[in-house]
Amino acid sequence: MEFRPCIDIHNGKVKQIVGGSLADKGDYARENYVSEADAAYFSDLYYNLGILGGHVIMLNPSASPYYDDTKKQAVSALSRHPGFLQIGGGINADNAAEFIEAGASHVIVTSYVFRDGYIDYDRLKLLTQKVGKEHIVLDLSCKKYEAGYRIVTDRWQKFTDTALSEQTLDLLSRSCAEFLIHAADAEGKSNGIEEGAAKIAALSPIPCTYAGGISSFNDVDKLRDISGGRLDFTIGSALDIFGGVMSFEAAAEYVEEK
Repeated sequence: MEFRPCIDIHNGKVKQIVGGSLADKGDYARENYVSEADAAYFSDLYYNLGILGGHVIMLNPSASPYYDDTKKQAVSALSRHPGFLQIGGGINADNAAEFIEAGASHVIVTSYVFRDGYIDYDRLKLLTQKVGKEHIVLDLSCKKYEAGYRIVTDRWQKFTDTALSEQTLDLLSRSCAEFLIHAADAEGKSNGIEEGAAKIAALSPIPCTYAGGISSFNDVDKLRDISGGRLDFTIGSALDIFGGVMSFEAAAEYVEEK
């Protein structure tokens, strides 16, 4: 069980936002924190501390007037330490190799793999042909739906018809190296984890990182108990480097202490 850091970029700035508030119209998001430092600063910070497996997420769609600024920030973070950070946000078979060449260790993909709410196996196969299964992380961001959870796409704005389940994890694990699972209902709220989503994530047959709602180290301990220490975790808005109250240094050392 390891801490995985993040660099979320929106409108060309490193931010922490409330995930469920993100909207393409007007490039709006409810902000928890806007950093004065750029993405390269955080890349250096994580690299110098040896915190592996971090992810950069571009939160603007390619049609946004802010996309170029957001992409520039992301690429600057990747190129500082090639092979160190993962990249997500608008990744598809046409641009995935570009980001690998820019320095990403993995590309993180959600929306491209789903068409009309279902898994598009042709697109998934094409993606693996372009960059290799070993460079693919599938982001199965989810929201509550009836008695379970459904995978959501397009910056957490659209429900798919695909349930987050052990069967889905098993099926998709054959085409990727890792999963990243954002509990989008909890993302950016620092009100505690989505235990239901975490329990499903813990069933993953490959490495899996949980993100969403962590507000204290008690929440991290809950994830450890739920998963038997199998889930890695991301903390965003709750960290003091992003305006929160949790110690970033303590998060970085958490695994060693345990």
